[in-house]
Amino acid sequence: MNDVSIFRVNLLRAVYLLIGVGLALNIWPQLGRPQELMQGVVTCMLAVVAVLALVGVRHPLRMLPILIWEMLWKTLWVLLVAWPAWRAGTMDEGIAATLFACAVGAVVPLTLPWTYVWRRYVTDRAEPWRPDKATAPGAHAVQ
Repeated sequence: MNDVSIFRVNLLRAVYLLIGVGLALNIWPQLGRPQELMQGVVTCMLAVVAVLALVGVRHPLRMLPILIWEMLWKTLWVLLVAWPAWRAGTMDEGIAATLFACAVGAVVPLTLPWTYVWRRYVTDRAEPWRPDKATAPGAHAVQ
């Protein structure tokens, strides 16, 4: 099936559970409340990430793109928002709180099975763009 150890798979499950429960406790209560446009978008997106993270508890390797997304958006935010604000001396309480939340997410790259990620998402063959002529519906098997 794969060469990811059961320890690593269970570690991933713990990370998914942490993300899913954390977001469910913090984000789901905000659903249905009046919000500014972009805050409402973020709340809805994070509510769905919570659901997908909980799916990751059952299917940790299949849901790796969720963890990769988490890692990438937090890295991008730190580099493009928090770091420039810190350098300019303009970091406010909101930025500091979000930076702390992103720092908690630093556990994600430590738990990812990088060899598996590289093989599965970079070097493996991609899914076909068109059906194979030999296996397309109505095609006759050539022997």
